[in-house]
Amino acid sequence: MDTTQLLLTVVLTVTTVLLVVIGIQLIFIFKDLRLLLKKANNIVNELEKVGVSFEHGFTEITGFLSGIKTIFHIVNTLQNKKNGKSK
Repeated sequence: MDTTQLLLTVVLTVTTVLLVVIGIQLIFIFKDLRLLLKKANNIVNELEKVGVSFEHGFTEITGFLSGIKTIFHIVNTLQNKKNGKSK
């Protein structure tokens, strides 16, 4: 073998080894990224559940206050009829 072929063989071998190492590192990075995305997805799901619970509670409070307002309106109307006043 002459020196050019030997040099090309060495360069190709080193390049191949480096590409294999880089490929393995990329696999590890993608695994970590996958775990990170799963955790982020779980956090988003939990926040969505909290938001829905808050919205449901707010809707119940609004309905309760609306009912109290209706009761006061009925009581006020009955008092006005009792006193002989009409609107």
